[in-house]
Amino acid sequence: MVRGHNASSFRFRLNNGVEVPALGLGTYKLPGEQAYAPVRMALDCGYRHIDTASFYENEEAIGRAVKESEVPREEVFITSKVWNTEQGFEETLDAFDRTLQRLGTDYLDLYLVHWPVSEKRLDTYRALERLYKDGRVRAIGVSNFTVRHLQELYGACQVMPAVNQVEMSPFLFQKDLLEHCQARDVLVTAFSPFGRGQVLGDPVLAEVGKRLRRTPAQIILRWCLQKGMAVIPRSADLGHIMQNSQVFGFSLDKDDMARLDLLHSGLRTTTDPDTYE
Repeated sequence: MVRGHNASSFRFRLNNGVEVPALGLGTYKLPGEQAYAPVRMALDCGYRHIDTASFYENEEAIGRAVKESEVPREEVFITSKVWNTEQGFEETLDAFDRTLQRLGTDYLDLYLVHWPVSEKRLDTYRALERLYKDGRVRAIGVSNFTVRHLQELYGACQVMPAVNQVEMSPFLFQKDLLEHCQARDVLVTAFSPFGRGQVLGDPVLAEVGKRLRRTPAQIILRWCLQKGMAVIPRSADLGHIMQNSQVFGFSLDKDDMARLDLLHSGLRTTTDPDTYE
């Protein structure tokens, strides 16, 4: 379910009733202090969803940016993830404590298993369930899980994952995975929607963007939203952060959506999750 007309009010309702802003700021490869200014910019532009992870080594700067902004903590949806070397039941509980300490907050809005590490992912998720039941996190989920990994989890979990964060773009349109998640009320959040910048010069994006007076990046973000996905583009550029927030005043028609669907080429900018047994 979605509602609203701007970056702060357009939201999806998760399977436990918690609402998450549909557009967020990704912070991968913005280590340490490099994350501070973009997060402040994003909050000033109306973003209310910030995505980080232990692995990104920027939680402390992000926590400070949120605290020093004029936006109350309860209005900012913060996601973090437990890294591969921190996985396991007790290890995850300890990792969560360290994440909260770095962020300077006493709860998270969403905590994810970053990758489906073999022989550890189920114990890791069990720790997330404990944190959720203890009220220390508002929602839990996974990242980079394939249908196979999800089906394994369904057979073992007590709390259904609310989110599966995966790489998704018109150029990596994982249609079967998206449909699988949507059929089970698991929100897909798309990361790397621009293929780390590799796809923004595509002529189809340019043509559709020119006609609608929008940037190629805005066309991709709109495609993600209309597919029913939340999306977390990364940028350190104020102009791009502002442009990326301006995707709620237009829509792509059926033909445009179909053209973008056909851009799928299997372009992947990160590890293929299928390599995790």
